[in-house]
Amino acid sequence: MTEIVLPNSCNLRPASAKDIWSIRKLVLSAKLDPTQLSWQQFWLIECEGKLVACGQLRNFEDAQELGSLVVVKAWQKCGLGTTLTKYLIQQASKPLYLECIGQKLEYFYSRLDFVPISLSELPQSLKLKFAIPQLGRKIFKIPIIIMEYKGNKLT
Repeated sequence: MTEIVLPNSCNLRPASAKDIWSIRKLVLSAKLDPTQLSWQQFWLIECEGKLVACGQLRNFEDAQELGSLVVVKAWQKCGLGTTLTKYLIQQASKPLYLECIGQKLEYFYSRLDFVPISLSELPQSLKLKFAIPQLGRKIFKIPIIIMEYKGNKLT
């Protein structure tokens, strides 16, 4: 298992019910989909007593989705997104997928062993969920990329 390294003033913890409004605010600030946010599926990074990053592992019948990964702008480029993603990968117990927008995020996730795949390569339980954003990709030319984790989990 990879050791989780955070700045001294930061800690990683599972979300609790009292965190849901802070999570919603953070997700909305990143212009991500605020629906389907279940605090039970979130992990948080707090620094200096403030929520600065969140991410969730959503469970489906035959897969999991890494979603709602957000790092507060002032704390970006400190490795928190990478650390949180690696931690969520370790927690995954089924094949892991995600959607991201744009080349910058595709590059970020590709460094963590995610590879782009087509909608047809998704497990059945994720096809409908991921198909709707793909319509936006076609109609509005939004660069939405579906990715699958292909790395080796060292547990």
